[in-house]
Formats: sequence, C-alpha cells, structure tokens
Amino acid sequence: MQLEFSREDEQFREQVADWLRDNLCGSFEAIRGRGGPGDEHHFVEERKDWERCLAEGGWTCIGWPEEWGGRGASIEQQVIFNEEYARAGGPGRMGHIGETLTGPTLLAFGSDDQKQRFLPDIRSGQSFWCQGYSEPAAGSDLSNIKTRAEWDEQAGVWRFYGQKVWTSLAHESDFIFVLARTDPAERGHRGLGFFLVPLAQEGIDIRPINQLTGTAEFNEVFFDGAACGADDLVGEAGDGWRVAMGLLGFERGVSTLGQQMLFQVELDEVVRLAKLNGAAQQPALRQRLAEAHIGLRTLRYNSLRMLSGEQDGSLSREAMIYKLAWSSWHRNLGKLAMDVLGPDAELVESGPYELNRLQSLFLFTRADTIYGGTNQIQRNLIAERALGMPREPRGDQ
Repeated sequence: MQLEFSREDEQFREQVADWLRDNLCGSFEAIRGRGGPGDEHHFVEERKDWERCLAEGGWTCIGWPEEWGGRGASIEQQVIFNEEYARAGGPGRMGHIGETLTGPTLLAFGSDDQKQRFLPDIRSGQSFWCQGYSEPAAGSDLSNIKTRAEWDEQAGVWRFYGQKVWTSLAHESDFIFVLARTDPAERGHRGLGFFLVPLAQEGIDIRPINQLTGTAEFNEVFFDGAACGADDLVGEAGDGWRVAMGLLGFERGVSTLGQQMLFQVELDEVVRLAKLNGAAQQPALRQRLAEAHIGLRTLRYNSLRMLSGEQDGSLSREAMIYKLAWSSWHRNLGKLAMDVLGPDAELVESGPYELNRLQSLFLFTRADTIYGGTNQIQRNLIAERALGMPREPRGDQ
C-alpha cells in the first residue's frame, strides 16, 4: 500500500491547486463549496458552466485514456486531483455520474461505437447522466429489479416499462443508464440488461420527490414505452448484472479520497465551532472529536489499500467494506455536529427551511446508511462475498 506521493506527483498537485485558484473565482466564486449532498438543487446551470470550464482546462476525466480525451493520469494523480478539488471548495460535480460511472463502465464493457457516441460529450461537459438502479422494491436488494426491457421487433428498439426511484438530478440530465429485466422468466441476478437511454423522449415521466426541507433533488422516473436502440445495450441481454457490479466497483474508486477531503472540511468546521462555543472543553465531546479524526484517517488508509489493487471495476474485499465504514462514520459526524451546536440547533422556523451547514449535514447523513445499500445489506454482502460465509436463508428458497 502506497502512503506517500512522489516528487512528480507533488508537482502535479501544485499544478492542480494553481489552476483551481486561478479559475474558481470571479463568476464561479458563488458556487464554491455548493452543490454537494443535500445542496444539489442549487446553482445547477452555473455548475454545468463550471463543468465546461473544467473541460476546457483539461480537468475532466483525467484518468481516462488519452485516446478518449483524458490525460491517462495515474491513480496517484487522480487521487491528488480529487483531494485538491475538495480542498479548494470545488462545487458538486454535475458530471460526476458520467465521468466516474458511465465513462469507466463504457471503457470496460462498451462497444467502440458506444464509446465514440457517448464519451466525447461526457468529457466536454456537454451531456449529463443519472443512474437508473433503485426501484420501490429493489433498493438494497438490487437483484429484485422489476423494470422491463422488451424488444420491439417491428421498430427495432428496446422499450421500457416500470419505475426507478431516488434518481438524483434526473430532471437536469440528458441520459440515464438503466438496469432492466430482459427476460421476465428469470429472477435475481439473471435476465438483466444494462441500457443507455435518452431522457428527452415520450414515455418518460420524471417526478420530483419533495423533501422535508421543501427542496427536491431526487426523482421518480416512470417508463411507459420509452425506447433506446439495439446498439444502446451494453454487453448482451442477460449480462446486465456483471456490468452493473463493474460500475459499482468504479464507484468505490479514486473519488473516495476526494469524498474524504470533503469529510475533513466538515470535521474541521465542527472542531472550529467546538473551540468557539466551548463544547471542546467537555471531555465526552472532546473524546468524540478525537474518535472522528481517527476514524477518518482509518478510512483514508483503507482507500489507499483499495486503490493499490486492480482498477478494473472488480469489488475487492477492501472495497466491499467501504460503504458500511464511511456511511456509519459520516452519520456519527452529523450527530456530533448537532451535539456541538447544542439544543438550539434542533429549532428552526417554519418551512421553507433555511438550515445552516451543520444542520443540513445532520439531516442528510441520516440517509447515508440507507441509500446505495443499507448497512444491514452491506453486512450480508461482506459476510457472503468477502468472507465466504453461508448465504442467509431466503423465503423463496
């Protein structure tokens, strides 16, 4: 496991930091630090403009091969970019799903035609993607997918029927990758397909999910005959689970260290406030602050261990524990933030609510241990797939 960066890598770090300092200013100053989890509904058009600014500077998709518009950056350089981006207060990336999920998945599993049609616009910040995985009865248990993909022989297209839910920024996206069942006779992981579907068409209805705060950054997406071409299926019909799991492997890639830098910024704010209002003088809170620091360093070292392996989308055992570890840590940080703020932090005026940063942190981290697979499901996955323990008995067996 590599814990240090080379002199060349540190020079690259200076290059990244210099570019961000020179460009994340002026008309982009207002979006500094905005658009992250719980704040994704803000500054959408400005953040899309920022994506194009990043692209013009050569700072999108830096880990992609040069032939597809990337820099061919090493794992170390990709880590450095994500760390410096978070340190500089870079806004939440509108192109995150396309750059870190769709793109690597197409590079690993897509056809040359799919790469040529989709990768350039992702790289240039011209097209934006969302993720069509979760359904009302297929959240943590993703293999329970019910959305159907039916082949329309006469039209020569796949047609979709069903519903996806918790789809972040679907209303601001151009495409959605959809995991759908191609063979209704199959169950579980079998009989699925992975599709690239344009959103601007008849047969797709995007409905916002209104949150307690009065905002809506998630959506339900309904499919009623929406279509994509035969050449928009990644891999083969029935091979969707393999592609979908490869995508989740990329999700636990280099961006994890950028995520941790954001966590560090949040922890620093909690520590600053604790010193300011005297909470740091309370032994119990001081101990929890120390434990939060230790936990974040542990997350970093595990991520470096993850990144020392193959970056092919496979889920190593180190990667399989990461979701459970970071979500639990972040949820605890949210609770710690509220305890440092004190009991007055639990009182707000009537909606629409204007929450401070740490109040928003607390509310959003309630969901961290649920989305992307609940902690209970994560423990099952670790037991069965990482440790090789017997599968949990299921009612349909």
